[in-house]
Formats: sequence, C-alpha cells, structure tokens
Amino acid sequence: MKHLIFTISLLALVSCKDNKNQETITHSEEVENRDDHLNEHHVEAAANVYDNSWTEEIEMDNGEKWQSDLPTNEGVKKLQHTINTQATSTLAEYHKLADLLNEDKNYVIKNCTMQGPAHDNLHVWLHPLIEKIAALTQTESVEDASKLKSAIDVNINAYYDYFK
Repeated sequence: MKHLIFTISLLALVSCKDNKNQETITHSEEVENRDDHLNEHHVEAAANVYDNSWTEEIEMDNGEKWQSDLPTNEGVKKLQHTINTQATSTLAEYHKLADLLNEDKNYVIKNCTMQGPAHDNLHVWLHPLIEKIAALTQTESVEDASKLKSAIDVNINAYYDYFK
C-alpha cells in the first residue's frame, strides 16, 4: 500500500510543476504517516491478544470471588465445553472453533444480569476474550491459531479465579 501511494505521488510530482506538487507531497506524507501508525497499532494489538494482562486490572470482591449470575456461569461452561471438545488440527477447524466460541460468548453477553462492580469486573475478563476470539476468526496460520486457542483457554478458565 505504501509503495502504491509513493508511486502515485511520484508520478504526480513529475507530471505537475505547480503548487499542486506540494499538496500531493504533503498528502502522501500524511497518508504514509497514518499507515505507519496503523501498522504499529496493529502489531501492538496482535502481540497483546496473546497475553493475559487483564489479570492485572481485574479486582476481587474484598479478597473474595465475585458473585455471578446463573446465565453467565452457564455461558462460561459452554465456552469451556466448546474449547475442550472442538477438534483443532486444521485452520478450518480453528475457524469453526472461533465461530462456536463466538456464539457462546454472545450467549453470555445477551443473558448476563449482573450489575455493579461484579459486572464491571466481568467486562475486564470478557473484553480480552472477545478480542482473542475475533483474532482467531481472522488468523491465517495453524501456528497462530494454536497460540490463540491456548490464550483463550487460559482466559476462559481464569473466570473461576474471580467469579463464583
């Protein structure tokens, strides 16, 4: 993309000799800078999707686990069942896993009745899980998919460290 923009900018620069040259160069530089920023953000987000730094943000309920509601607990059990039973040896199977996990995650979101600090902390746990599932749907290699599956598994199972 950068090369295409640069090439177009060069052609415009060579063919025009008036004030439009400066506008083209400035616009091209702005586009390249924006692309660089987006690429840096994408690389950073991709690296963070594998980690579980959310565990540094989540809080306990005065040293105890948060009381969860039945639908949320059922949804997490569905997530666990799906990740533990879905075969994943091909990229297509990993994408199928992502679709199934997405359905289970949507069940949690649609049926959760939690409120207050317990609900806020559920979101600290849930948001990274959503990002990992989304990344799994878009992964292009079995190696990356395997890493994401492991990160998702850790995320799902950590639910019981913070909620009862």
